[in-house]
Amino acid sequence: MPRTADERNIKTRDKAKTFDALMDTLIRAVREVMRDVRVIRQRDPAAQSTAEVLMYSGLHAMLFYRVAHILYLSGHKTLARMVSQTARFLTGIEIHPGAKIGKGLFIDHGAGVVIGETAEIGDNCTIYQGVTLGGTGKDVGKRHPTLGNNVMVGSGAKVLGPMEIGDNVKIAANAVVLEAIPSDCTAVGIPARVVRRRGARVDNFDQVHTPDPVTQEMCRMNVRIEALRRTVDELEDQLEALKDEAGHPAPMLVRGGEYWDYEI
Repeated sequence: MPRTADERNIKTRDKAKTFDALMDTLIRAVREVMRDVRVIRQRDPAAQSTAEVLMYSGLHAMLFYRVAHILYLSGHKTLARMVSQTARFLTGIEIHPGAKIGKGLFIDHGAGVVIGETAEIGDNCTIYQGVTLGGTGKDVGKRHPTLGNNVMVGSGAKVLGPMEIGDNVKIAANAVVLEAIPSDCTAVGIPARVVRRRGARVDNFDQVHTPDPVTQEMCRMNVRIEALRRTVDELEDQLEALKDEAGHPAPMLVRGGEYWDYEI
């Protein structure tokens, strides 16, 4: 049967609504990309032009993440994982589609960055290469960290577990964070500890002149070896004295359950 005028009008209105929704989504996506470009140009002194920024792997990873996150929230989790794994293959950055990421995230360089499923990242955060926002394998449910606003995570740092990282926190390169960090702090070391709070030093910890544990252990071994050498010298002197007094070779020494002739 031919469609009535009302049916044709309803179909036309539905198509118009779908088109408007797609256009709104596209406009939103373009605005988000331009915002990300502005953020990168503000924070990266090496960025000389918008065209250069458009080649950044961190920007590409965020574009893939937004698509994957929409699919994840709409229930298409397998498809979302396909998108995120494609992004990982192309950019070297793995962001789980279930992660919650705020506005203005800048992933600088990006190689080796991993962001877990239940991780949450606030607004205007910066993450450098080699960072892991992961779990410890001991937790269920919420397994990954929550970062506040304006957090900077240095290259190679590992933030592990469902702890909270406050606003304006700086985590030094290669730090391993296993506990919560309050706002306005700087954390360094393995495991990470707070060395600055609101710009003031918390203690006299010096990363540059920290003693090397390997060197310290070698020094202790040298001291022990020198003590053993002195003991051996004393035993040799005693054996030499016994030989001179008795007029015959010194007694045999027992080593490892066997008898060895001691010769001077």
